Amino acid sequence: MSRGFFDKVYRLVCLVPPGKVATYGQIATLLGHARAARTVGWALHSLSDEQARVVPWQRVIGVGGRITTSCQTHSAQLQREFLEEEGIEFDHRGDIDMARFRWEGPDFAELGELLQVEA
Repeated sequence: MSRGFFDKVYRLVCLVPPGKVATYGQIATLLGHARAARTVGWALHSLSDEQARVVPWQRVIGVGGRITTSCQTHSAQLQREFLEEEGIEFDHRGDIDMARFRWEGPDFAELGELLQVEA
């Protein structure tokens, strides 16, 4: 994957509204790379401190509705706190109800625009 892919990840993640979450695989699939969920994770992990204040990295979680990060800079606890501040609720196991909080994705026009922009 190229740096351009990372930039597309960032632009797409910026579309996820507060109070909603997307999965790594969902982001990868929307970008046309269904098997690149880990690369989406790497992209978010590589955010600079400045970028992390703009790109809502905390809104991307594992497919099962669980926070999966092991990063010290952007810890699982920090991610949970950010999500709770946005109104996301966790069950007793620490999972998010994906039926309730999953983002359905951008509309066709937004996605087309995002994919046409070259980094």
